[in-house]
Amino acid sequence: MSLKIGPYTLDSNVLLAPCSGVTDMPFRRTVKRIGAGLVVSEMIASQAMIRDSRRTLKMITKCVEERPATVQLAGCEAHVMAEAAKLNEDMGADIIDINMGCPAKKVVNGYAGSALMKDEKLAASIIEAVVKAVKLPVTLKMRTGWNDENRNAPKLAKIAEDLGIQMVTVHGRTRCQMYRGKSDWPFIAEVKKAVAIPVIGNGDVVTVDDAKKLLDVSGADGVMIGRGSYGRPWFLHQVETFLKTGTRLKDPDLQERKKIALAHFLDMVDHHGEYQGVRHARKHLAWYSKGLKGSADFRVGLNKLETAEEVAESLIAFYDQAIEQSTQDM
Repeated sequence: MSLKIGPYTLDSNVLLAPCSGVTDMPFRRTVKRIGAGLVVSEMIASQAMIRDSRRTLKMITKCVEERPATVQLAGCEAHVMAEAAKLNEDMGADIIDINMGCPAKKVVNGYAGSALMKDEKLAASIIEAVVKAVKLPVTLKMRTGWNDENRNAPKLAKIAEDLGIQMVTVHGRTRCQMYRGKSDWPFIAEVKKAVAIPVIGNGDVVTVDDAKKLLDVSGADGVMIGRGSYGRPWFLHQVETFLKTGTRLKDPDLQERKKIALAHFLDMVDHHGEYQGVRHARKHLAWYSKGLKGSADFRVGLNKLETAEEVAESLIAFYDQAIEQSTQDM
């Protein structure tokens, strides 16, 4: 189940999707340490990258564990995207990914993200400029199209391949669907038929069986997982193991989940600083707690805590209580 992107051969074809506000360096490191073929940065606005904003530089911070380090860029001007790609190459990126899939209004209103699928000429100019600007492999993430009447992903994938793109990821929804309805895995097969480069399928993978079905139905070369990893950084390793061996790994026990969540939280505080780290952690720790007894009260209390010490103590107490309860229930 290996996957080749330019000079890089990945041991696994299970990839972590770029998710704004989620896949910061601490989360990517957590996922990669447990097991994943590739992790991708949050979407970076190319204009902000060039402006050298402190927040953007923090977003592209890399760690040794995530190599090959992949940075996703968004924008609607070819020369700006090219300059941002070159800057990331100079700062140690290994792969550049172009975003033509983000459905957020603030992105598409600026004619970036999935809005680029409405203008194949502009999309091609951006792809060409970025590929020519760097010596790195350049990949592309997109949707099936703008709407049901314009599902041009196969055509755009072929254009991208001809311009030097080395891998395409397709989320199986149109932009107008946002995240409603179901991801159209069979349509991803149309993209796979159109190109010779690797095609990765994305959308609605929340179980190991989902991952296998997506690959079986689409013929894709790999699977990219986003929302299915929230609060479950071990999920990609479970998928990888199932695809390779058929073995269904159980979720980590509560003691191990406590260890993972606490280490992830402390990494966020170290990376973002205490004030921002505590706030970034709230959604992650809420996801970790999902399904456990007392999770609602834990989440309410979490939003009132201000210091890293308070959050760590609350997290430890929550898991210790859950562990004790599970022991009594046995």
